[in-house]
Amino acid sequence: MSKELVAVLLLALGGFLVGGVYSTWKTAKVLAMLLLVAALLAVGGAIAWLVS
Repeated sequence: MSKELVAVLLLALGGFLVGGVYSTWKTAKVLAMLLLVAALLAVGGAIAWLVS
């Protein structure tokens, strides 16, 4: 896999997880916070992957 493809996939995963945060925030705040942490890790991983 190319370097850019992995970063794009991680960014897409982060966006998907942010959508999960948005949809679960009113009903399950703990789950939403866990999804937010996962989204931040995915986006951070994408940035680190591109920089390295």
